[in-house]
Amino acid sequence: MSKIKLTKTAVDAATPKERDYELRDTTIPGFLVKVTPAGRKIFMVAYVAHNGQRRKPAIGRYGEITVEQARGIAQDWLAEVRRGADPSAERAAARQAPTVKELFDQFMTDYSESRNKPSTVSSNRGYGKRYIIPILGHLKAPDVTRADISHLMKKMGHSPTNANRVLAAVRKMFNMAEVWGMRPDGSNPCRHVPKYPERGKTRLITDTELRKLFEYLDRAEAEGLEHPFILLAIRLQFEFAARMSEILELEWAWIDFDNRRVVWPDSKTGGMSKPMSAEALRLFETAPHLEESPFVCPSVFDPNLPMSKHTYYQGWRRILERAGLPHIGTHGIRHRAATDIANSGVPVKVGMALTAHKTVTMFMRYVHTEDDPVRAAAETVTQRRLSLVGGAQPPAPAPVPQAPEPPTVAPVVTAAAALTTEGKPLGFEDGKYTSRTKLGNYRPFRHRGGENRTTPPGSKRAEEQGASHA
Repeated sequence: MSKIKLTKTAVDAATPKERDYELRDTTIPGFLVKVTPAGRKIFMVAYVAHNGQRRKPAIGRYGEITVEQARGIAQDWLAEVRRGADPSAERAAARQAPTVKELFDQFMTDYSESRNKPSTVSSNRGYGKRYIIPILGHLKAPDVTRADISHLMKKMGHSPTNANRVLAAVRKMFNMAEVWGMRPDGSNPCRHVPKYPERGKTRLITDTELRKLFEYLDRAEAEGLEHPFILLAIRLQFEFAARMSEILELEWAWIDFDNRRVVWPDSKTGGMSKPMSAEALRLFETAPHLEESPFVCPSVFDPNLPMSKHTYYQGWRRILERAGLPHIGTHGIRHRAATDIANSGVPVKVGMALTAHKTVTMFMRYVHTEDDPVRAAAETVTQRRLSLVGGAQPPAPAPVPQAPEPPTVAPVVTAAAALTTEGKPLGFEDGKYTSRTKLGNYRPFRHRGGENRTTPPGSKRAEEQGASHA
């Protein structure tokens, strides 16, 4: 191993030998060039990392970079070593870093399958197959940037709801990448990436629609117009403010008649328990019970299976149509039930227990504001304001005419026609301004004259009048 000042001339003069040998630079300790028997000349830098390990990473091949370029890189790397970094280990980690595809596979195996519901696992796999892997799969997980996530969202702009669901899955995936040491803490590229606005909103079943619906349910039950299990499922969903799946999968073994309570071993938010009202107890006691079926609402074709979502949805759609009501999804039942709970005056915590919501924010998303309570609140606020300012009771609003006459359009008056024969503007009588704001004779306040023209306080004219009176 020789020590010389590495220059272009010295490197060019180095000839290959039977074995590798090194030429070390005398000006930069650790900077060297390795000459192989094949004649390749590779710039390297030797250093001891902060953990005591010796490193000798390659900088580049002579011919691809010059001696001075290699010397500059060597100086930068040695400066990083002095700050406690390890350039060689960082480069090796970057080469061995998993791709997004590999990260997604680990996310599904080590996290999603063991912690998410089967439906969520299935959805996540579909998101990965259709969107995440085709667009981001080839990138290294540590190299994914916010711009890459934004590009993914832009690609899915035609389906805003799906895009938001994919963003949630990717955000969790990169959170786990930080836990597994694949990315630095706080480096999730999904941060600050905005979601698309979701304009779909469940409509509230109004009081009038609710009465018409239950009138038809009573009639259908009395006359046998609908399948009894479909009618039972609808009434139970209203009674428990439940999700559709919670009613369709409900089993008789989960019902505790002694304590008047229903216990679901599992649901979207985990296990839950809800008390039975008197109406719920009546529904269970009068419901048809197939001995060979464990389900309260079994399939109409196979009692060993729960009622399918398709059967329930189509039955609900048909009932709405026969009741003369506009269409609304089955989840509208849960929204209406949550609204009734909130308007009944029970504490929010009790309402959350009845709907099985985990957060107040989610519970309030299901509560709709009806017109009558808002109108009554507005009247209360008005009365309080009037009592504070000492005002009289507001007069009752005049009835709105059924067929109002069209308003009379004033004729257009030119500037010349706006003047009288004496050259005074219209609206002046005996030096007093008497006109109203009408087309053709409107005069700005500053142009008005006469005794009834009050001087604005604090104006120059008011100051002059005050000085003259003094």
